[in-house]
Amino acid sequence: MTWVRDVVRRIRAWRRIRFTAGGVAFTIGTTAVGFAALNTGNNLLYLLLGAMLGFIAVSGWLSEQAIRDLHVERQIPRAVTVGRDLLLTYHVRNRKRYLPSLAVELSETGLAEPAFVSHVPAGGRATARSSNGFVRRGVYPLGTLTLGTSFPFGLFRKERDVELPGEVVVWPRHDLAVRDPAPGAGRLPRSGRSPRGSLGWRGEYRSLRTYRRGDDPRDIHWKSSARLRRPVVREYEQGASETRWICLDTRGVEGDAAERAVEIAASLAAGCVAEHRPFGLATPEGVVTPGDDIGTLERALDLLARVEFDPACAAPAPPVAPRSCVLVTLVGAEGFSDTLLVTAEDAEAAARARLKAVGAEPGAEVAA
Repeated sequence: MTWVRDVVRRIRAWRRIRFTAGGVAFTIGTTAVGFAALNTGNNLLYLLLGAMLGFIAVSGWLSEQAIRDLHVERQIPRAVTVGRDLLLTYHVRNRKRYLPSLAVELSETGLAEPAFVSHVPAGGRATARSSNGFVRRGVYPLGTLTLGTSFPFGLFRKERDVELPGEVVVWPRHDLAVRDPAPGAGRLPRSGRSPRGSLGWRGEYRSLRTYRRGDDPRDIHWKSSARLRRPVVREYEQGASETRWICLDTRGVEGDAAERAVEIAASLAAGCVAEHRPFGLATPEGVVTPGDDIGTLERALDLLARVEFDPACAAPAPPVAPRSCVLVTLVGAEGFSDTLLVTAEDAEAAARARLKAVGAEPGAEVAA
């Protein structure tokens, strides 16, 4: 029943305590000393028993103070790419007036590496960080943060849960060496020419302007720069006719081949941005409107991180004519200007590359 689960969750979130190996040995020793004191009536054994029980009581009280009245805020990067480390930052505030918190570990459900804060002064703050890696794209929900400590003697580990909703977005790799689509593939037919003629994917010439940091050196107009004694570059109109449309076909089974297809689509998009070429992305999950900036690429990677493959999925339906799209597919399709078909060999090679990037063993799903 739902209310029973809620009660169990609240009780579990309140406090949990478990023995460490040292705690088990110490408790067994305490029990043995207690039996010996009862059987012999020896005052020294009673004194030793009292000291050992006091030791346990003090340990429990101090560990309770370590994790009590702590307020935690989690800082999550916007996204992380497969093969790169995700750095989570925790800002811990101690709301106790007199006692510090010592040796507190912060762990997340689903993440392998915890964060650790050694000292949070009374009424003060501290920062802890953890680094995790992923070998699969996707959206990984975060919800429960566990505060734990074995302070001060390592006999017991006391824990409590804190609800901190959030998610980690893992982008697919987008640095693959992908073959260039066929000349003109993915572009809408040109409707006309400027008086100065077409200049290819750069668009139609518009004017000259002062050079800005990040401009392509190939666009510098050297004669005008020499005459004006400052660098100037050619500026182009990049209309819809120069947009490269990338279409991802999600008809297929989740696995290495599907991941390879997503990585190819992401790499095509990243290549367009590197060339200052506008691109658009169409998937069954949504459409990214054309652009050639980093923001457009990030929106495309967010969308690709969320796509799911299903053999029963509908065929691609881009917002433009299919003959104007580059198709990335597992099963093949007709009517597109160019098709990048992912084979089983490509998928196996990509899986090995992803695992090698994070140092994971073959067969691993998520190494976080």
